[in-house]
This record gives sequence, structure tokens and C-alpha cells, in this order.
Amino acid sequence: MGILREDVVVISPAEKAGDPTVISVNCPDKTGLGCDLCRIVLHFGLSIARGDFSTDGKWCYIVLWVDGKTNTRWDLLEKRLLEVCPSYFSTSGIDYYRPVNQQPKQLDVYLLKFWCSCVRKGLLHGNLSFLLSL
Repeated sequence: MGILREDVVVISPAEKAGDPTVISVNCPDKTGLGCDLCRIVLHFGLSIARGDFSTDGKWCYIVLWVDGKTNTRWDLLEKRLLEVCPSYFSTSGIDYYRPVNQQPKQLDVYLLKFWCSCVRKGLLHGNLSFLLSL
């Protein structure tokens, strides 16, 4: 079971002259996805007239109304937008979309070792804060 590639990014051309083209993106969510999509659209020389972003933290639906050049390569734009969309396999929290034979990934475990000295008051607190910020 998967998401059809054609359903992830849909570009609907303007119905009449002066109307914006509508770009819809329906895929798993990730941090910065909206920014990545807007950057690509702007890189193609298009202007974003309006945008609507909806997410539940795992899945997102983004609609952008864009104005731009008549010679825009819409097929190439669609390909670039698809490249930044996460695969549906990355939605490990949504069991419905996980293939049956794919096991959940084990969490990475790290051992934190630090040396403690009683030379200075607050040294442990300072070192621990520094290590946790890394």
C-alpha cells in the first residue's frame, strides 16, 4: 500500500488569463518542508500570491497559488517539489502506511561519560550544560 506519485504534487493550471496556478502538495510532514517548497517555487521565478498550510504533525497538505512566467517548465517544477517531499516510508509513526515486513527502527542509545572535579563550585553544572548543548 502506498501513495501514488501523481497524488503527492498536483499542479493545476490557471483556468483563465490572470488567474493563479494552484500547486497542491499532499505528503508526510517534516520540519522545514513549507520553506523548502516555497524556495523551489521562488527559484523558478514564480510569485506566491497565497498559501494554505495544514498539518497534524505527521501529514501535511499545502496549497500555493502562484503567478509567474508563461514559459515555466511545470514538469520540472513538479519533479523538484517531489524531491523535497519525504517518502511515505518515513512516516514510521503511521502504522497504516508502514509495509508489513518493515520492523520499527531501534532508538539510538548514547553513553554520556563525564569527569567530575570538586576544584570549583558549579563546575559540574557548567560541564553538563555544555555537553547537553552539543
